[in-house]
Amino acid sequence: MSSQTEPASSGLTHKQILVIFSGLMLGMLLAALDQTIVSTALPTIVGDLHGLDHISWVVTAYLLTSTASAPLYGKLSDLYGRRPIFQAAISIFLIGSILSGISQTMGQLIAFRAVQGLGAGGLMTLALIIVGDVVSPRERGRYQGYFGGVFAISSVGGPLLGGFFVDNLSWRWVFYINIPLGLLALVVTSIVLRLPFTRRDHAVDYVGAGLMVSGVTALLLVTVWGGSQYAWGSGTIIGLAVVGLALSAAFIWWEHRVAEPILPPYLFGLGVFRVSTSVIFVVGFALFGTIIYLSVYLQIFHDVSPTKSGLLLTPLMGGILLASVFSGRMVSKSGKIKLFPVLGTALLTVGMTLLAQLGANTSLVLAAIYMLITGAGVGMVMQNLTLAVQNAVPRTEMGAATSSVAFFRSLGGSFGTAVFGAILFSRLDANLASRLPVEGRPKGDLHQLIQSPTVIRHLPSAIRIPVVSSFIDAMHVVFYAGAAVCALAFLISLFLKESTLRTTSAMSPGNSEPGAEPAMSSGLMD
Repeated sequence: MSSQTEPASSGLTHKQILVIFSGLMLGMLLAALDQTIVSTALPTIVGDLHGLDHISWVVTAYLLTSTASAPLYGKLSDLYGRRPIFQAAISIFLIGSILSGISQTMGQLIAFRAVQGLGAGGLMTLALIIVGDVVSPRERGRYQGYFGGVFAISSVGGPLLGGFFVDNLSWRWVFYINIPLGLLALVVTSIVLRLPFTRRDHAVDYVGAGLMVSGVTALLLVTVWGGSQYAWGSGTIIGLAVVGLALSAAFIWWEHRVAEPILPPYLFGLGVFRVSTSVIFVVGFALFGTIIYLSVYLQIFHDVSPTKSGLLLTPLMGGILLASVFSGRMVSKSGKIKLFPVLGTALLTVGMTLLAQLGANTSLVLAAIYMLITGAGVGMVMQNLTLAVQNAVPRTEMGAATSSVAFFRSLGGSFGTAVFGAILFSRLDANLASRLPVEGRPKGDLHQLIQSPTVIRHLPSAIRIPVVSSFIDAMHVVFYAGAAVCALAFLISLFLKESTLRTTSAMSPGNSEPGAEPAMSSGLMD
């Protein structure tokens, strides 16, 4: 029997699974493309809207709302079905894209990026949940290459499109391009995502979601404003810290008492979940907090256009793709996972340390090698730890567990972007204050010197040289901090207990009682 018609363990043929994947991949393409296309255009965007010192918030606002919304999508899809909620996420993402494209101020852009994030929280999360429904953990490596193809397209096409729009049209097109893609995704998902659905009566934990996002926002503001807008010992920062911790404590208290928590506490009783989400949080913290500055580095220190800087980021995404496909196939073949998160976090630590060596005279070939190593580390970690969690929980909790993993990944990214942004600009401010010559120094805010790479390139030599050297030193501190954080992730990954992947999925024939299978005992302190 051909591979196109031979039934998989789900009861679906390979061809049927690919049809379902086509709809999922379009939704994932929206989220993946948005990350890469925006990163290349960010220096120009913040230069046009006059807010380089707020660059981290363009990313943080997106991550914050996608973090808060991700756990909700699992519950909502149990209530109303996967397809309508997946399409709702696409629609919200499109609305945010349109609004971001017409933004006139940094405040508006940050707010509308938050709307985008509300939709993005469901794109990746629901795609992973649906994959968990359709394909068994053991078979999933066979199909990870298709998702890897999505990231390959976004990694190469995204930066190039972003650079092309900036150089030839307008940065606003990095958001408008989502409109035709989103409309196509809505049409395709209407046709192909016809999955069997049994409504499950759930109560959505809106109180928990409100407490969570409020607490996270308060704590994020501490990291963003502390030491810059306000002194660390000021009443504002101390007050925000107290409020953030109090709301977080209230969230934990509430989750232990509500009937159906947004973040089920029992999951933390599973060693695999504790270890996996800890590593994913730490890796997300380091990755999102540092990688956004690579495009800034290329445009400032190598004096390249946005288009070329996007092309030069390809090795990073290429490393993610190659490692994702390779590790996926090896995991599918062996049924074992632990090796790759351990190896991946080790590579990430090495990659971040190498990125800390970047300077004004670093060759582009050497920079590409550093990025390739870093990307390979990422490709071995994220997807395999998500798979480990999905394999460890009862199938009835697939949605809650998968969305919780997405929550911790985004939460780490949100805090990492804010913390490393604060580190960068705190260090940069100190460097500028000590290195700029008194003569020719602008009056008032020194940030007017660093509004964009274009502004820096046109500074007088006596001012430009100390500005560039200040940037180099500040970025070194950020990447060294990222390397330290990745080393922590490596140590945590060593505690991941090996387990054998299941060979059945929620749609497997004869699996009418998916909740009957207990969570596997497979992790730290089980």
